[in-house]
Amino acid sequence: MAKILHLAAAVLAVLTLAAAPLAAQMGPSLMGRTVTLKVLTYDDRNAPLYESASHSAKVTDATEFGLRREGVQNDIDVVPILIDVEASRIEFDYSIAEPGELAEAKFNGYVLDFGGDCNLFWGARVDRDFSTFPMTENRIFFDKGTLYVDVSGMTFDRESRFAIDLDLSGCGTA
Repeated sequence: MAKILHLAAAVLAVLTLAAAPLAAQMGPSLMGRTVTLKVLTYDDRNAPLYESASHSAKVTDATEFGLRREGVQNDIDVVPILIDVEASRIEFDYSIAEPGELAEAKFNGYVLDFGGDCNLFWGARVDRDFSTFPMTENRIFFDKGTLYVDVSGMTFDRESRFAIDLDLSGCGTA
């Protein structure tokens, strides 16, 4: 019995050592983090034209957000959208919305707050192979643990989608 226990402990130790490099290769991840999303529109950041309710979710393998209309403020309302946060990627999908144009403003878009007071994001790139929406990197910015995605003035239809691949620092891991 003692030999079986020693053998089991040795196998567990080998598996643990083998898993460590794999985890290191995978790098930082958003999985397991809590993210708060809101839609924000402003010309003056201190006087928003539109600010949706805040929606929070834990990042898992499921789609985190399915936004619906929330009510008009200054002739602006939430455009229905599905937002799926993955380990180091966020996908935006307008398939649940009637085609239209997003309000024009200095900023009109999505604010995804992953919390913390460290610089979580190092970079962001649009996945052009996946995207059917004219999103560009100059419309994406971040501040510490908060990601801003500006869709001001863009048109969309039910086929419109885009994905942002993120470089994460790993600070404040979940």
